[in-house]
Amino acid sequence: MIRIPLRPLARILAARARGQNPDVIEKENLAQRHAEIAAKSRQQAEGRLLVLGVFFVCAFGAITARMGVMATSEPYEPKANALGGAIAMQRADIVDREGRILATNFETHSLYAQPPQMIDPAIAATELVKIFPDLDRDELLEDFSGKRKFLWIKKKISPEQKQAVHDIGDPGLLFGPREMRLYPNGSVASHVLGGAGFGKEGVSAAEVIGVAGIEKQFDDYLRDPANGNAPLQLSLDLTVQAAAEQVLNGGMQLMGAKGATSILMDVHTGEVISVVSLPDFDPNDRPTPPTSGFDPSVSPLFNRAVQGVYELGSTFKIFTAAQAIDLGLVNTDTVVDTRGPLRWGRFAIRDFRNYGNEMSVRKIIVKSSNIGTARLAQQIGVERQQDFLDKMGMLKATPFEIVEAKGGKPLLPPNWSELSAMTISYGHGLSTTPMHLAAGYAAIANGGHYVRPTVLKQDGAQYGARVMSENAAASARSMLRSVVTEGTASFAEVKGYQVGGKTGTADKPRPQGGYYDDKVIATFASIFPAHDPKYTLIVTLDEPEVYSHGENRRTAGWTAVPVAAEMVRRLAPLLGLRPQVDPAKVTAITLTSN
Repeated sequence: MIRIPLRPLARILAARARGQNPDVIEKENLAQRHAEIAAKSRQQAEGRLLVLGVFFVCAFGAITARMGVMATSEPYEPKANALGGAIAMQRADIVDREGRILATNFETHSLYAQPPQMIDPAIAATELVKIFPDLDRDELLEDFSGKRKFLWIKKKISPEQKQAVHDIGDPGLLFGPREMRLYPNGSVASHVLGGAGFGKEGVSAAEVIGVAGIEKQFDDYLRDPANGNAPLQLSLDLTVQAAAEQVLNGGMQLMGAKGATSILMDVHTGEVISVVSLPDFDPNDRPTPPTSGFDPSVSPLFNRAVQGVYELGSTFKIFTAAQAIDLGLVNTDTVVDTRGPLRWGRFAIRDFRNYGNEMSVRKIIVKSSNIGTARLAQQIGVERQQDFLDKMGMLKATPFEIVEAKGGKPLLPPNWSELSAMTISYGHGLSTTPMHLAAGYAAIANGGHYVRPTVLKQDGAQYGARVMSENAAASARSMLRSVVTEGTASFAEVKGYQVGGKTGTADKPRPQGGYYDDKVIATFASIFPAHDPKYTLIVTLDEPEVYSHGENRRTAGWTAVPVAAEMVRRLAPLLGLRPQVDPAKVTAITLTSN
């Protein structure tokens, strides 16, 4: 920068020559220099103000734009974070075949404490015990007064409990949002639904996971957001299920049984319309599993329909007869030697009473002859019997879609000898579940096709491989109807609905080996209507006993059969089955004139 001198020599000399005062020149130059400095300072200040103004305009513009976006966007709930990733809170509903809710979600709250923020721990502990009687005041006070900075008090609380805690007014008592699983029908279908609990948990969120039944079997589907929160639809009918539970519970109490189970299954689709296991439980307050060494069948969590592995007695006889007919060995009128006892080595097979020296195959089923059925098994042979029962699904766990079904593996004889074949033919020596039995009777009812039992709603018939001919299946259905009309299941006759079925009474095995003398598993396996079967119904009672006609009765004909008849009477109308009633004779009318 070139600066002009305040007293330039040339101008000073010229001014003196003209007689002027040279100091005026210095003052002029000094004023010019000050003006230049002021102009430069003003230019710098204006530039800085311009930059600052541009910054504020950009900042307020960005804020305004963000506020506009937020004002026009849809509200959403931010996902809570937890160690290991976000906690997935959504879970799809479970509905019955008509779309009625079986399991859904319910918004609630958890209760936790931050002791450092508490004003009066003693009062808070006292008031909390009044709201939650299961809490211990001394333990709470110890936790509140110690060094802990955080502790859970309750994982789930009701709105009323939340308000009561809020009224305590202690800032150290805090609430966290929760989404819990709700079963609005209580214990209805509890063994199928199973239950749910909390997985990963945070203060502001908790993961709901299945712990048993359908909830666990389809846990991935129910938690998958890709399904668009579409409900899982089951084959169960809520109305039928509730009615079946009511009737079976009444029958269990009347017959003095310690437990009971029933299965109602569509013989064409394999859909299980109703499955009941008693005693049951409320999945909203699922009990804890039994401790080790405890008989699991005593627990209400035990699902007798798929976990109860029993010798199902004479209900198996119809399979033997159907296979013998299918193989062309006999027909329903073939006469079989039934003289007894039938000996095999040191073992003897006897009938409940003496039925004579010979009977037709039909009579063998109607009278439930062990000897006659064993004779048929001898003709069939071991290998063919094994193959037939395997095709019927009797030798492996049932594919029913709840996790507990995997544990219901049939108990097979270690050495499947001819004697094993003979005893298995009438339901001893092979233990299966009532669900296996339902699938077997469905094959007889639908014309000879295996159908896979399922708890999911199906579209149309779902026939599997053919396991017997149509002729064998028709003959078996005819014999099952005869058991009701003239045999051991006479109490199963329901007016308007042709019921066919077979009774089975098996001695209950002792845990240490052998069998009880006074405890049985009584089963009635039935199909209806017998002329055009649509459903199979299995009813099993554990240790039933009823006093009738001067003595204690335990056989299925006196216990399981009346219960099944009442179930058919109650459930058939709910299933849309119209009773077949023979038309009454028209009363003679005489036309007269006035």
